[in-house]
Amino acid sequence: MDESKLEVRFTLAPRRATHGSRQGAGQQQDQQTSPGRVPRVSRLLALAMRFQDMVDRGEVRDFADLARLGYVTRARITQIMDLTLLAPDIQEEILFLPPTVAGADRVKERDLRPIAAVALWPRQRKMWATISDVAR
Repeated sequence: MDESKLEVRFTLAPRRATHGSRQGAGQQQDQQTSPGRVPRVSRLLALAMRFQDMVDRGEVRDFADLARLGYVTRARITQIMDLTLLAPDIQEEILFLPPTVAGADRVKERDLRPIAAVALWPRQRKMWATISDVAR
């Protein structure tokens, strides 16, 4: 009997993102070039601005349509959209928060809800100052 050897070679592809991760090619490239990730609250505020633009242009009728399209509750859409009620300078600071390099984000959307509920921008700024000082 002739003994033969079977040699199998293969290369492993880089590990794919896990089920809960939703990284596109652009985000993966950003992670390679800059340390950290954009804080979630910054992404949510940008999303709220985009949603408001969609409503303003008539792409969707109202927030209820956004909720249906996004498979979330109307209450959750309202929470996200309330970020647009923050003073413009606070919104700018949130959009340009430094990347989160390790661990949890320092500013959370939940922390901003009481601030967005205040109608007066000067009071919002005082409340934001206490949160932003902790975040730095």
